Amino acid sequence: MRAQTRQHHGGRRRRAVSAAVAIGALTLGVLVPTSVSAAAGPDVVQRALDGLVRDDGMPAALASVQDRDGRTRTYTAGVGDLATGSKVPRDGQVRIGSNTKAFTAVVVLQLVGEGKIGLDTMVETYLPDLVRGEGIDGRRIKVRELLQHTSGLPDYSKHLGDDVRYYAPRELLDTALQHPADFAPGTSWKYSNTNYVLAGLIVQKVTGRPLAEEIDRRIIKRIGLRHTYFPAPGDASIREPHPHGYLRNAADAPLRDMTEIDPSWGWAAGQMVSTNSDLNRFFTALLAGRLLPAAQLAQMRTTVPAEATFGPAARYGLGLVSRPLPCGGLSWGHGGSFPGYETRGGATDDGRATNVAVTMQRTDEAGRRNLERAVDTALCR
Repeated sequence: MRAQTRQHHGGRRRRAVSAAVAIGALTLGVLVPTSVSAAAGPDVVQRALDGLVRDDGMPAALASVQDRDGRTRTYTAGVGDLATGSKVPRDGQVRIGSNTKAFTAVVVLQLVGEGKIGLDTMVETYLPDLVRGEGIDGRRIKVRELLQHTSGLPDYSKHLGDDVRYYAPRELLDTALQHPADFAPGTSWKYSNTNYVLAGLIVQKVTGRPLAEEIDRRIIKRIGLRHTYFPAPGDASIREPHPHGYLRNAADAPLRDMTEIDPSWGWAAGQMVSTNSDLNRFFTALLAGRLLPAAQLAQMRTTVPAEATFGPAARYGLGLVSRPLPCGGLSWGHGGSFPGYETRGGATDDGRATNVAVTMQRTDEAGRRNLERAVDTALCR
């Protein structure tokens, strides 16, 4: 999700940032030495992070790599704060953008397993008379189609103004409903953050509790994600040690510090904060069946083509993305973008997991692919 590019992992739209949000205009300075928390000498993962900083101009890059036996190595490269030259905090917190969608989807699927939500039940059942617009009717949109981006709902993040402020979920939905549907439900696929705002509203309606509380109770506390949270309304800071995140309006423009920002316009689609290691723990626990019954996990892993957004041979399940690995097999994850931060990662069925974060959003395809190659390098090493 983005402030300049107001979207989550999948989208491509760019926007100007309000001056009130830009903490400062900085240029990329001299890089401090890289670090790795294991044996001396750079390995292939460290070299990949060094390349993201040196060749792609990222202020910083961070990675956490978990092997089949659960052993974890953390890596850093670059500068944590360009204003002070401070080091990158190892396994620091970052805004994880659309990785939030996987958390939201898990809560919905848990409720499916409890018989409280039906995947093929219409949205209207849970949110009567709420979803109406040009070509849009909640009586014809299934819950499954929200989670899989096959609803045809327009993406609200393409229509927000430049004012980065607090947005209530209903305001985000109302923004989307002012625009026509992209296609009839179930007839195509297109990434839209609006789908997950509606999914979050359904969770709240069914449980009678805030989405943030349900994610915390059902996922974060259940599997011990100690550095993951859903920011409270008005909380623009990042709680624990973190690298600063930056935004560049144009190729020759100075970097702007975007670390502190109201994340509410992401809500169920992209508001959360976490670390690379916590994301690895989440996705490995998910694939191991610790968060969902087997039937719901199988539904989550039932995919449709999503190459237009996630790259060659990528497929989208219910809040979960599969990508083929160059060494064979699939990785499962999501990825996310938010002003100042970009994350990519994946986990495999045999327990390997990697997540990589950089502290500037990529708006070009080559840069995005370089980040994904860093993930593949770690998973295949």
